[in-house]
Amino acid sequence: TATNQLFLSNPQINLWQFEVVYSFLQETSSSSLNIVLTKSPSNGSCSINPLNGTTNSLFDILCSNWFDDNDIKDYSVYVWKNDLAEKMIVAYSTISSFQVRLPPGDDQTSLLHLFVHIRNQFDCVTEFNLSSITVMPDVVGLTDFINNIQNLRSELIRNPITQLLASQNQNLVGQLIISLAQQLNKMNSENIDTAILNGIPATSISVSTLGSQTSQVSSRPLNESALIEYNKQLNSYANSREYLMTFITKLAITTSNSVQLQATALAQITQTTNQLTRTALMIASDRCYQLAVALYSISTGIPYEDVQLSATQIIQCAANVLTAVNGPLQQRTTILDLDYSRATTFPTDYDTDLESEWSNLNLFADGNDFSWETIERNRNVYYQKQLANQIINQMNGIIALLTSSLNIHLNIEQQSIIETSQVFMSLESKSIESFSNKIFKQMVNAQIQLPENFNSNLSNNSRISIRTMVTPLAPFGNTTLQSNTNLSTCVSLSILGQNENEISIQTDFNRSIEINIPRDSNFIISSMILQNVTSMNSNPHNQLFNLHYLNITSTLPISVHLEIQPLNLSRGYLLIYKFDQLPQLSSSIKQIDGWTLFCPSDLTNDSIYEYFLDNQQTFGYQSLIFGLRELNSTEMNDVCSNSSITYLPITNERFNFTSNYQLRIYTSGCYYIDNNNQW
Repeated sequence: TATNQLFLSNPQINLWQFEVVYSFLQETSSSSLNIVLTKSPSNGSCSINPLNGTTNSLFDILCSNWFDDNDIKDYSVYVWKNDLAEKMIVAYSTISSFQVRLPPGDDQTSLLHLFVHIRNQFDCVTEFNLSSITVMPDVVGLTDFINNIQNLRSELIRNPITQLLASQNQNLVGQLIISLAQQLNKMNSENIDTAILNGIPATSISVSTLGSQTSQVSSRPLNESALIEYNKQLNSYANSREYLMTFITKLAITTSNSVQLQATALAQITQTTNQLTRTALMIASDRCYQLAVALYSISTGIPYEDVQLSATQIIQCAANVLTAVNGPLQQRTTILDLDYSRATTFPTDYDTDLESEWSNLNLFADGNDFSWETIERNRNVYYQKQLANQIINQMNGIIALLTSSLNIHLNIEQQSIIETSQVFMSLESKSIESFSNKIFKQMVNAQIQLPENFNSNLSNNSRISIRTMVTPLAPFGNTTLQSNTNLSTCVSLSILGQNENEISIQTDFNRSIEINIPRDSNFIISSMILQNVTSMNSNPHNQLFNLHYLNITSTLPISVHLEIQPLNLSRGYLLIYKFDQLPQLSSSIKQIDGWTLFCPSDLTNDSIYEYFLDNQQTFGYQSLIFGLRELNSTEMNDVCSNSSITYLPITNERFNFTSNYQLRIYTSGCYYIDNNNQW
């Protein structure tokens, strides 16, 4: 593989010849390929005027004196605020002088950074940095627009923003939606922050983005008036997003710039996943799929960089839609008024369509509960589940199309990475022999560890593609079993053959695939509970261990986490446990399923003893009973001072605690979703 570094390191060479020679027993043959490098546009400059304005201002961009033997193809404008990696296209033009509307600048400084790509007919690009400018949000214009959507539909058609959106001009509509979406996104973040400060749990109104920090937890009790205000703003903004979404569908999909700009607008307008109605989700999902199809159809004729930029925006849109449709089902976001109203309003064909799902009350009842409240609530859930299944299938199609589009440009040992706050996607081309014992380290602490060896039907020199993904929220799925996945991210690993068909690999318990799946950053594990065991020393009893009971009855297998924090960090313990029965351990009886010793050297950085029982150990049981006793000084010397001694210390003496400890117990599970969307 000849990478671009070969050409960049030798800029003085314009003509290259690559030759391959084939030697056989009777003859030798050769084939060569000549490559002529063209230079990118040069000698020109670009400017922007004025250097400050609002999101409603028109900015003039002038590019002049650019020279290229192969003629200038087009100019495209990109913007970024604090991170160049988050650059996005906002305009493209085949002429050198044009006008743009820009999104607001940085939240603190209002600064917006811009650069122009000047491209020739062979897609050679020169990048020219424009002066950074100040762009303030037009709050009054946006407020009037939202109010018109919400209250004065008759005035909406005369609203200046509506008139501009109706132009069906690719650049104008894309610029407006990007700008309006960013302002709505900021307002939503502020609305969520206010709600959290008023006692509303973050995990009940939003899904954390990948890599985000834990939101500040308020000690205030839930403020009902704050919740009402939050929902009022939520539904107002949701209505606005749905209205904006309708204008994207009226745009034609033409060039790679068109794909990229529309995908960027969709990624921005869907970024706030708690404000997307089912109608908005259907529009966005369908359009993302259409853009993925369009990108695939032109992917062999455009540079890898263009494919990567478009794919980044499309997969963000798809991930946003997937998170949004599962939010209400996973009880992570609020049911929107428009969705509930549409689900419960009598359909126009109610009297004539006797086979209508809407009329089949058995679909919506809870057992024998046919109350109107139950029927209406479950109708909304039913339609949400239907759409979720549709979007998951469409998401799979989008991923497959983007994989194909990117794979065309990847040779063996090359990798394409998309890493944003909405989604992580890595696509890597490898030979099967270099695939074993590999660690895929993804963002937000997600990780996949492959075994040293595994079984497959491929030869060692076969080329494969490895795709890994992380999205912020696990899908709800079709299962009727309680999976408790609503506070988990979703991690996936796919191994694809040369025809991009999925390849199965076989492992066993000794050669397993290890996957670290991060939780939502706002997930809060309950506090430890103080165990006042020293007070029991004065009470008459004959217990050898302080016993704890845990119900582990579950339709899906679960793991158990035990965390013990001694108030005196020099204390050690013996832990024994048994499933479905009392554990017993003395010189005359040993009825336990397992045991472990806790010595001070085992304490974590948080001064906690940890013990873990995986789902293979708990499978088939209904309860776990474990006992704990403090090691006496002799036992501490024997088993904690000498790490090579690990015998089970047995005593017939009743327990005696010299210090209290804190205890936390919780369960977890690692589940996969199958092709039928079943956990």
